[in-house]
Amino acid sequence: MAERIDYRTLEAAEYRKLYKTARWALRRKRQLYQQPLCERCSRRGRVVVATVAHHRIEHKGNPDLFFGGELESLCKLCHDGEAQQQERKGYATTIGSDGWPIDPMHPANR
Repeated sequence: MAERIDYRTLEAAEYRKLYKTARWALRRKRQLYQQPLCERCSRRGRVVVATVAHHRIEHKGNPDLFFGGELESLCKLCHDGEAQQQERKGYATTIGSDGWPIDPMHPANR
């Protein structure tokens, strides 16, 4: 099997170690127990099991934010798509039923 290449920054590779701690495993487990459904899917009327405890505010390795910041329960699809895109761009590109972006931070809504 070929070795996976990690394309993240060195900074990100450094704080990724926090995800392997027992403290994080317990926090993640607690979050998903308390909120077992994807919060973003729930707002859209869909019932989807959450598998990711996502930091609402980017922690960038800050232990206080990592271990104490607010989390949201997400399915992998919402986390790897919408949530990550929102972090990169500063806004979500999700389109509402009216065909218009739902995020007030989207350039179309400014």
